[in-house]
Amino acid sequence: MKKGKIYTVPFRRKREGKTYYKKRLKMLLSNKFRFVVRKSLSNLRISVVEYDEKGDKVLFTLDSKALSKLGWKAGNGNLPSAYLTGLLAGKKAMEKGITEAILDLGFNESVKGSRLYAALAGAIDAGLKIPFNQEILPSKERISGEHIAKYALILKTDKAGYEARFSSYIKKGLNPENIIEHFNEIKGRIYG
Repeated sequence: MKKGKIYTVPFRRKREGKTYYKKRLKMLLSNKFRFVVRKSLSNLRISVVEYDEKGDKVLFTLDSKALSKLGWKAGNGNLPSAYLTGLLAGKKAMEKGITEAILDLGFNESVKGSRLYAALAGAIDAGLKIPFNQEILPSKERISGEHIAKYALILKTDKAGYEARFSSYIKKGLNPENIIEHFNEIKGRIYG
């Protein structure tokens, strides 16, 4: 990195791995709101951010924990909850007059069919216009939780394994085989 006597120190946020400046510049040049999606193991956070010279303005932030207010009993870190959180965020953005945005994944890896794209699918279904490739979205079956219900049915014979993997579902009173119906019920409450 050193060339001769002069050494240029990279920006602090670049050194800390917090900002990818080339990608950020491309997003800012679009002059659109950013639909920011960040994930952790058991949660998903969505923000709508507007650029300002003095610093970005976060218009609102929505957490997947907000689904519990609507009666969501399943986990907050799975595909169905990511979709519902995106749907809720998209609806909130439309209420605030935001109709168009661009997706900002930050340093998260872009993996086809991931929770990040499930949240994007929810925002698009809410009416938000975000440019995307149709192939990258998860299937409707996975978004509704069909894969969780199938896995629960397979594990039903192994009682110890079933209770270990779905203990939080059982504790909240949700039968994991019925997650599709529960998903559709919560989706109806968001639209209602």
